[in-house]
Amino acid sequence: MTDLFLKVKVHQGQNLPFVIYSKPGSDEIIGLFQVNDHVYLTESFSETGFVMAPFDGENYVLIPEEHSEIITEKYELPVISDEGVVSQDYDETAKQHFEELVVKGVAAIHAGHFKKVVLSRKEKVGGTTKDVEHLFPRLLANYPNAFKYCFYHPKVGMWMGATPEQLLKVKDYQLQTVALAGTQLYEGTEAVHWEPKEIEEQQYVTEFILDNLKDWASEEKISNPYTARAGNLLHIKTDISARLNDKESLKQVLEILHPTPAVCGLPKEAARNFILENEDYDREFYSGFLGELNKNFSTGRSEHSDLYVNLRCMKIKKENIHLYIGCGITKDSVPEKEFFETFNKSMTMKKIVT
Repeated sequence: MTDLFLKVKVHQGQNLPFVIYSKPGSDEIIGLFQVNDHVYLTESFSETGFVMAPFDGENYVLIPEEHSEIITEKYELPVISDEGVVSQDYDETAKQHFEELVVKGVAAIHAGHFKKVVLSRKEKVGGTTKDVEHLFPRLLANYPNAFKYCFYHPKVGMWMGATPEQLLKVKDYQLQTVALAGTQLYEGTEAVHWEPKEIEEQQYVTEFILDNLKDWASEEKISNPYTARAGNLLHIKTDISARLNDKESLKQVLEILHPTPAVCGLPKEAARNFILENEDYDREFYSGFLGELNKNFSTGRSEHSDLYVNLRCMKIKKENIHLYIGCGITKDSVPEKEFFETFNKSMTMKKIVT
C-alpha cells in the first residue's frame, strides 16, 4: 500500500475528511487531508481548497487548504485483471417508474414549460468491496481521460466517480468551459451518426452558455461541435473560451453555469423545478460540481480553478452503493430508449464495483 492510500486508511479510521483525485491524462494523485471534522462551506468562491457542490442548494462543502495536509503521489496505471462480469439484468419496477417520469417530462415539453429536461434515477447495488485502495485504482485504470476522485466527509458521506465533463477551468482570468450533450455507446469508432434530437440538444447547451456569459466575460471563442469519447460512451462536445471581467466574476459565472442544461434542462429554472417536484429522490452531489478552487495543487499556482460536473458517480454507504444516472429529455424522446440509456451509463460504475 502506498503512503497516500495508507494516509486515506488512517484518516478514514479517524473519521476525518479528505479528498483524493487525479486529473484527466495525469499520472499523479493529489490528496487534501483535513485536520479536523468541521464542515467548511464556500460562499464567495474566493477561498482556496477543494469544493464539492450539490445539484440544488448552496451548501458548497470545502476542504480548505489552510486546514489540510496536502500530499501528491505519482502512480503507474494498474493492470486490472479481476474485473467481474456485470449483470445485464434490470429492475422492471425501476424501468416502469423511470419511463413514467420520462412521459411526464415529454408532456411538459409539449405543453411549453421548457425545451429540455434532464431526468435521472438512483440505483442501489451491492459491491464486492468498498475499500478506497481497491476501488480508486480501478477508476484510474478504466478512465484515464476523466477526472477521478474520492471525497469523504463523516458528516456528508463518501462519494467517488470518474467524470468526463469539465464545468469550468480558470487560469488567471482565462476561462474555459464545454457544452456537452448526446450519448451513445462507443463501439470501436468515433465516426458515428448523431440523431437530430441529439444535435439539437447539444445546440441548446452551447447557446445557453454563450448567452449567459456576456455580462461577466468577453472575447468568447467556440469550437465546432465534435464527437468526444468518455470511457464506453460518446458525446457531442463544443469547447468554449472567454476572459473573465474580474476576479469577483467567478461566483457569478458559476451561478450561471451550474446546473448546466446538460444535467438540468432549458430554461434552467423551469427544468430544475420540474426535477425537484417529480424525481422523487434527492440527487445530493450527483450533477453538482467539484474540484480545485483558486489553486492548482500540482503546480502550486494560485488564481487557478479546475471544476468538473459530478457525473458517473456513486455514493458509498455501509450497506450498499448508490449509483446515479440520467439522460436528456426533449420533445422526441422515447421513454424505453431513455431508460436503456441510463442502464448503459450505469455500467460505467458497475464494472468498477463488481
